[in-house]
Amino acid sequence: MNTAPRAHCSLDTDGRITFRLRPPTAMPPRLLLVLRPKKGRPEEHTHTLDLEPHGEEGEFRAVLEPLPRLEEGRWDTYLLPGPDAGRERLRPGLRDLRALVDGGPPGRPSPVAVRVPYATKDGFLAIRTWLRTAHAEAGPVDIADGTITVRARLHGARLEEGAEAVLRLRGTTDTLHGVPVRPARDGGLAFTVACADLVASGSRVWDVFLRPAADAPLTRVGRLLDDVADRKGVFVYPRVTVGGSAVRPYYTVDNDLAVEVTALG
Repeated sequence: MNTAPRAHCSLDTDGRITFRLRPPTAMPPRLLLVLRPKKGRPEEHTHTLDLEPHGEEGEFRAVLEPLPRLEEGRWDTYLLPGPDAGRERLRPGLRDLRALVDGGPPGRPSPVAVRVPYATKDGFLAIRTWLRTAHAEAGPVDIADGTITVRARLHGARLEEGAEAVLRLRGTTDTLHGVPVRPARDGGLAFTVACADLVASGSRVWDVFLRPAADAPLTRVGRLLDDVADRKGVFVYPRVTVGGSAVRPYYTVDNDLAVEVTALG
């Protein structure tokens, strides 16, 4: 039976997260956030919040303000019950993420910082964060007549002359396929990729970027600005058969857009 304490949290449109919980001890408690390190690496980034009495008797509250911005990754949450006590993982309680549902305001400034509280696969509370200089938020992805059309909205940068969508063959830096960008009716942008143009390299994956201007660095296209922390298994698109290959857009474990090409047979 999982006896870890449970924390409720709510998030507002500025990215502020409020945590509420009932610590099992009366010692001055704190809340600890730990950036999950890559496999085999030590923990390097932590953030500690004071828990203060609030509301009903025995309930405490901590507020994670929009600043400082958290490094991109997955932050596990812990309770520090007292000065000499070990840390305890927190279970998720109620998560009020209504402020994220509509994607928030258009034209977010740089850097684009995103936070989404979520439940891990093993049942604990964590926060998925993104921190990017610029970001192209993917909207509808339409698949028809051997093409993939993506609508998106740019944040943290401006769309200028020479802008294009760029698909880069994963594992390379110079195998690129560019397609023109056109304005969309909602004030965003759209681009269309012919699936036949991607199959010549065999069974590979193409990562999707936007180049906002002719000489600008590549900006990743993904879907970050809502309440879904892990999109890969939620948004599943059909395959397009082109010759002896199947082409399928999908979202990676980081919620970035990619296109997979798989040989059939």
